[in-house]
Amino acid sequence: MKSKGAALKSLFIILILLLSCLLYSKGYAFHVIKVGIATSMSGAYEEFGTEQYRGLKMWVEDVNERGALLGHPIELIAYDNQSDPDLCARLYEKLINEDKVDLLIGPYSSVMTLAVRPVAEKYNFPMMVEGTAPTIWEEEVKNMFGIFTPSERSMEAVLSMAAGKDLKRVALAYANTDFPQGVANGVREEVVKQGMQLVLDEEYDEAYKTSEEFQGLVKSMIQADPDVVIVASYFIDAVAFTRQAKSAGLEPKMLVFTTGPALIEFGDALGPDTEGIISTVQWMRSQHMPGSFDFSFRYRQKYGVAADYNAAGGYAAGQIIEAAVRLAGSLERDKVRKQLKAMKFRSLIGHFRVDENGKQVGKPNYVIQWQKGLRRLVYPEDLAQFELLYPFPGWKGR
Repeated sequence: MKSKGAALKSLFIILILLLSCLLYSKGYAFHVIKVGIATSMSGAYEEFGTEQYRGLKMWVEDVNERGALLGHPIELIAYDNQSDPDLCARLYEKLINEDKVDLLIGPYSSVMTLAVRPVAEKYNFPMMVEGTAPTIWEEEVKNMFGIFTPSERSMEAVLSMAAGKDLKRVALAYANTDFPQGVANGVREEVVKQGMQLVLDEEYDEAYKTSEEFQGLVKSMIQADPDVVIVASYFIDAVAFTRQAKSAGLEPKMLVFTTGPALIEFGDALGPDTEGIISTVQWMRSQHMPGSFDFSFRYRQKYGVAADYNAAGGYAAGQIIEAAVRLAGSLERDKVRKQLKAMKFRSLIGHFRVDENGKQVGKPNYVIQWQKGLRRLVYPEDLAQFELLYPFPGWKGR
């Protein structure tokens, strides 16, 4: 009975969408609200962009199932930018000029977001943004509204934890792209605030994908003798760095990465070698944000895998733009932009509040640690599931 009822509901939604399109094409006011995105569903960022798209798609389905937005059903228009910044920018031009979308969601990654920023500004079109690099907001912008914690604040919680352990010596490595560079800038500032010492500060090529490519960097870290190692990285380079760290015997008291260890695939790639590794995350089901467990359960049912923070981010981007539209009572860009600038909203991933340029200021990052093959929330203390495994247990016996 449930499957039959779901099928009828889906058929009803399809009929409404078709009727709405027909009426709109004839000039009637009742129409489908078009939401546009061009994210990475192939290429270097395929996994992350696909997660974002799936989360956003779930939000569209949820809105349509519970009724509508301002009395209108929603249609999602999505393109694959193939992880190509130039193509990404062209696709957003298409979404605005040819598809005539009403609302825009930005692509995965800071690189892609920077590519489409001129498009959003050119057409004065407010856009929800997943990118976190500070360069997105370096110049005065009017239409970029961040949902995630900015990259320069990524390691605040980690360094606060380290200071609480009276750790002083920090080694920093980061890939040579916008997001890791933003993380590195924040680490430098926070090290000074916490009265610590930066004993190594080194950039590496984002193209590094094998453990052998990290030999020189890891050797330099061992010589620097840090208490805390922070690597601002992506998934593949985080895995490669970890393998070289084990091979060379790099054993700080805290071993920390961005992005990579937040993914289940990190454990698949490294197995027991993940034990004790720390990462910052934008979202986890266990944060107890409204709807987190429900979203996670339904996402796994629908796609057969656990939701990561990009999936939650896609869904939250929809929630936030929906709230702005409802508060504005309109799809007019100026009215929606005004609400996004002023409103405070609690989405699936946490608090949304932005500064005068649209940069997220209301949401902190969270800290997880791999323990016994699982990602466990260890900070902040009021939400932590488990105590921090400290110090880093070393590599012997794995």
